[in-house]
Amino acid sequence: MQLDADEMTSVTHRLKRAQGQLAGVIRMLDEGRDCEDVVTQLSAVSRALDRAGFAIIASGMKQCMTPGTDGSEATLDVAKLEKLFLSLA
Repeated sequence: MQLDADEMTSVTHRLKRAQGQLAGVIRMLDEGRDCEDVVTQLSAVSRALDRAGFAIIASGMKQCMTPGTDGSEATLDVAKLEKLFLSLA
């Protein structure tokens, strides 16, 4: 299944922001910053990654539930989707 390019653009932007946040966390550690500040920023990175993952899964679900342009019936592999969701938990 190919993911929708328009939807993945926003996911890519989110991941690039998370990448910048992660670089900031590493810099904070190198500078010896306060533990609470580091953990707060690390938590923000984690949430950003989770949201990106859920957006990717949601896009895939939408495609799985939409009939194909060739008239083929939509297929939805529930077990596979459940495994993907749990991988982000």
